[in-house]
Amino acid sequence: MGSNTPMNDPQDADRRLTELEIKATFAEDLLDHLNEQILRQQAQIDLLIREVGDLKNRIPDRGRDAPLDPREDVPPHY
Repeated sequence: MGSNTPMNDPQDADRRLTELEIKATFAEDLLDHLNEQILRQQAQIDLLIREVGDLKNRIPDRGRDAPLDPREDVPPHY
């Protein structure tokens, strides 16, 4: 084995360590970004769930198995 093998070259070890630190920093930054995105999406999902619940509460109770047929909804002037 020569003296320039990766394990014996301190400069190569320092370079590799620096590259790993850079990659770890980018990975940590990406993880933070993805966590923020998940929080925003969960807030949107929660809002949509509330809005769907509000819409369900506005529909008159026709029974659970009764389909909503738009042809049955005749405007009041007919």
